[in-house]
Amino acid sequence: MLKRTPLYESHVSMGARMVEFAGWEMPVQYAGPAPEHMAVREAAGLFDVSHMGEIEIRGSGALQLVQQVTTNDASKLEDNQVQYSVLTNENGGVIDDLLVYRNSAEYFLLVVNASNTDKDFAWINSHRTPGTEVHNTTEAYVLLALQGPRAERILQKLTDHMLDRIPYYWSQRVGVDGVACRVSRTGYTGEDGFEIFCAPADARHLWNRLLVTGHDEGVAACGLAARNTLRLEAGFRLWGNDMDESTTPLEAGLAWVVKLDKGGFIGREALLKQKQEGLRRKLVGFEMLDRAPARDGYPIIAGGREAGRVASGSPAPFLKKNIGFAYLPVEHAAVGTELLVVVRGRELPARVVQIPFYKREKKFD
Repeated sequence: MLKRTPLYESHVSMGARMVEFAGWEMPVQYAGPAPEHMAVREAAGLFDVSHMGEIEIRGSGALQLVQQVTTNDASKLEDNQVQYSVLTNENGGVIDDLLVYRNSAEYFLLVVNASNTDKDFAWINSHRTPGTEVHNTTEAYVLLALQGPRAERILQKLTDHMLDRIPYYWSQRVGVDGVACRVSRTGYTGEDGFEIFCAPADARHLWNRLLVTGHDEGVAACGLAARNTLRLEAGFRLWGNDMDESTTPLEAGLAWVVKLDKGGFIGREALLKQKQEGLRRKLVGFEMLDRAPARDGYPIIAGGREAGRVASGSPAPFLKKNIGFAYLPVEHAAVGTELLVVVRGRELPARVVQIPFYKREKKFD
């Protein structure tokens, strides 16, 4: 039986189209992927992302455990700071990507992908040491994402906390319309915005208040389809498409979260060896030079032979292009390399381009 977030009835009442995703029944769209995408780029969008998993690590060995199982250096975090990181196996393969919240020296909160929550919890728990507790607390949280250039203005109307004092990738305990929340300046869209943790009992109230308060600012309820096109435009990887246990974070272009000099961690030796020997393939961004979009799994031809397949591909509503990710041999991975994508039997031209495809201006509306 599919799981449902506490906002399921709200989504249905708003006419959302519900689909199965990672064992959950989730809204894929309301007004439609393109208008929802554009609302986030130009105003604001509100997402229910309560299907994401939460894993809490507590105790005197909490930092040591986080350091052992993730590739980034959590020792650099201060209280209330957030870090993007990766879980890797002994071969350096990507078990999952995640956000690491340091709430205190002995309390870390990990936000992981919905499809991997149980697997991640078992993996992390299997490596814990005495004095450290690991708990799957997914059901204790509702997670809302308010994203877009007007997100701060909307949320500020519901709190006395000065939101401009929350820097990018930091979080704070914040009262939102009388509800105790943890608010972080993070997201998966490429825009400024916030992710808001609250108790399930408060979910419907906050969801409704954010939509009502943001109405005049152009806020839109958004589903998974827009979330996917937004993250692709912004160059964010999707686990299961753009990386998995058969790929390493180095191949996925995430070397910046692999801190080989921090000390031992699971997969370090394999990643160090790969770095020393050099990559044979890497994830690249490409854009179609034809009007047809590239879809996940389509073959890619480079140098006269099949060189890879589309990992993620879709239209980019804001950029008005068709874009995608693919793993290609390094000799075909340079920006400007001409490719062919096989779309329903036709070989259509494409070109390797710089990622991210879209980057917002670093200023708030």
